[in-house]
Amino acid sequence: MPTSNRKLLVPFILVTSLFFFWGFVINLDPILLAHLKKSFSLTTLQSSLVDSAVFIGYFLMALPAGLIMKRFGYKIGIITGLCLFAAGSFLFIPAANTQQYVFFLGALFVIACGLTILETAANPYAASLGDPATSTQRLNFAQSFNGLAATLAPIIGAKIILTKGFTDQELNAMDATSKQLALASEASSVKTPFLVLGIIIIVIAVLFALIKLPEIHTEEEAATGSRGIFQVWSHRHLRWAVIAQFFYVGAQVCVTSFFILYATKAANVDSSTAATYLGLGYGLAFMSGRFIGTLLMRFIQPQRLLALYAVLNILLCAVMILGHGMITIYAIIGIGFFNSIMFPTIFSLGIAGLGSEAKFGSSLIIMAIAGGAILPPVMARISDATDNIQNGYIIPLICFVVVLAFGISGYKIKKAEHAA
Repeated sequence: MPTSNRKLLVPFILVTSLFFFWGFVINLDPILLAHLKKSFSLTTLQSSLVDSAVFIGYFLMALPAGLIMKRFGYKIGIITGLCLFAAGSFLFIPAANTQQYVFFLGALFVIACGLTILETAANPYAASLGDPATSTQRLNFAQSFNGLAATLAPIIGAKIILTKGFTDQELNAMDATSKQLALASEASSVKTPFLVLGIIIIVIAVLFALIKLPEIHTEEEAATGSRGIFQVWSHRHLRWAVIAQFFYVGAQVCVTSFFILYATKAANVDSSTAATYLGLGYGLAFMSGRFIGTLLMRFIQPQRLLALYAVLNILLCAVMILGHGMITIYAIIGIGFFNSIMFPTIFSLGIAGLGSEAKFGSSLIIMAIAGGAILPPVMARISDATDNIQNGYIIPLICFVVVLAFGISGYKIKKAEHAA
């Protein structure tokens, strides 16, 4: 291994660890949603605020994250994100002590702000640590550990947080005081895992502070200097990437959020079995797809593989809309596999050729995660209006059509823009 590559190995390993940690927290959301819904006797709408707190954090913090990176560099940005991540984790302790749902939402919001900074920094940084020709492969490899977290988080979270606790019948039979104490005990089960998580994140932050982390500079940065966020929007391929990412994230959240409800209706399986398919089926497919996709990119250009996967997902969505029985479950698992490369590939193609403007470009693409908050309610409305959850999957199908358009043409950098 060349000396220059060896110098980049430790920073790359540390940056890659970030993908696992934020993936772990994001994929704890379904566990937290179910846990807090019971602990606070929430309605479904109230419990859905768990996801809202996270997506709002991503949306509001994306541009400030870009400004932090632009002003102070990637290293300070990563350390800032880790500190917010840890602070939000520690806030789960007073939230559990006070027994106030809004405090849990506040803790999740703080965590999401930290994760936004980390994603804004880590995605372009991982892509830049090495040969530009293999940046997309490198980012997909790092994102593979996000897929590993997607598999492990629901399993570990269920064992630690979703303790047996009390049944609804037992709670209903209790007097008010006993019931309050019982629910308080259940809510407190989040203290230990988030305390441990916060301590681990602090250790990672200290490691980042101690090591020499190379700051990435490009020829474009030296030549063009710094432009504002609105000037960055003038790049056609970046605009396309923001749009494609908005629809991709929306599709991913639609597919996973309604998975259990869909499986019980279309495949006639019980909720517990559906949850197993979600974790060990969809999760493992998503993780393996990241590693396999990284290998395939040695032989297939990233944009072509993205377009091919989008076509396959469009066909699988059609199966989900029209099919019945276990084939619909297998279709969803297949979508998990083909979803695997989409986020990092859209990201890396979107910031290609931006130079110093990649930090602002990253912020805009991260803001597009808001698609996960906006499109699922649209899908739910269609499902309710037609009284058929399968019809709602027309939304992810349309989303993958947009991703296909990006993979065919939207990724292209105009020569005039690149020269500028």
